[in-house]
Amino acid sequence: MNKTILIIEDDDFVVKAYQVKLEREGFSVLTIMDGNEALSHIKKATPADLVILDLMLPGVSGFDVLTEIRKNEKWKKTPVVIMSNLGQEQDIKRCQEIGISDYIIKSDIKISEVVERVKNLLS
Repeated sequence: MNKTILIIEDDDFVVKAYQVKLEREGFSVLTIMDGNEALSHIKKATPADLVILDLMLPGVSGFDVLTEIRKNEKWKKTPVVIMSNLGQEQDIKRCQEIGISDYIIKSDIKISEVVERVKNLLS
């Protein structure tokens, strides 16, 4: 079965790079580049198999999107990987308290490593 990854990220370059790499690995990829759009998607769409979420988004923050995912009955068990440049301990802790599967600091990791983590979380 083809797994769907939802990428919520406002950096076009990052979105394209991850989309290409994940699609090459056989995943379907949906992309959303805005927090408000992400919230409306979560309210009405079928859950993705995994969400990659940036914290710094236009509109509504990734923290708010994450909270909405965890409150939504259909989405609350969906694995969420935070991928952000925010590396402060309080940001990581806040996300862990809301409920995440992994926290990745963008500048510290290769795309291929993220793909491996995604595959591990979905296996």
